Amino acid sequence: MENEAPENPEIVISLKNLSKTFLTTSGEKLALNKLSLEVKKGQCLLIGGENGSGKSVLMSIIAGLMEADKCPKTEESQFLVKGRVGLVFQEAETQILGESPAEDIAFGPKNLGWNRQQVQEAVASALEKTGLKEKADFPARFLSGGEKRRLAVACMLAMQLPIIILDEPFANLDFCGVRQVNALIRQLKEEGKTVIILTHELEKCLALADRFVVLFRGEKVFDGTPLQGLNQKLEQWNIRNPLTAYNSLSDLLWE
Repeated sequence: MENEAPENPEIVISLKNLSKTFLTTSGEKLALNKLSLEVKKGQCLLIGGENGSGKSVLMSIIAGLMEADKCPKTEESQFLVKGRVGLVFQEAETQILGESPAEDIAFGPKNLGWNRQQVQEAVASALEKTGLKEKADFPARFLSGGEKRRLAVACMLAMQLPIIILDEPFANLDFCGVRQVNALIRQLKEEGKTVIILTHELEKCLALADRFVVLFRGEKVFDGTPLQGLNQKLEQWNIRNPLTAYNSLSDLLWE
């Protein structure tokens, strides 16, 4: 697989003909099929798709947690990520390593070999930016769902990661938690971070995105602006269009 820098210096992620196959008891399963994608620096990209569409597989490859298939020599391919990538998992609690937010945030900078003052400054800044300053010494395991996701992002901010991926960031969150996560996404955009959101809950964050991509059965079936996406027949890809109106009790049933 080729690993060459794209001509445009603003492109921080460049994928071409990316495929991934898994071996199952019933045979091979194609999770990604010759997918191509470019992401610009500072862009907020929302990738939607039903469960099993390939979203998490794609992001695991971008984050370096999984390798793509080796392409035949006859096919031109490319995989390039410029900068370190931070991935916030759907179950953010699994990423907590420290007893408190302050201790958890310090873990990354310490592993990078930063001196004590650098670590302290990074922790203080990350706590401030994510609104966790008041809970710096609070037991991390007892934070709310939204706070745990903010803590995971704080760890990445402390390490100055330029690309941040949020995998189903609204899963199991109440209204307050959703607002906390969206406020954090806005802040990341203001700081010029490249943000990628994986979700099927479009109604909660599509307006924050600069670009909207839909995956369906391992293939990219739409790539455009959020407004253009809303004009598509999203149901054909098993995504409910968030512009569906709720005017009566009978509307509050998905069937």
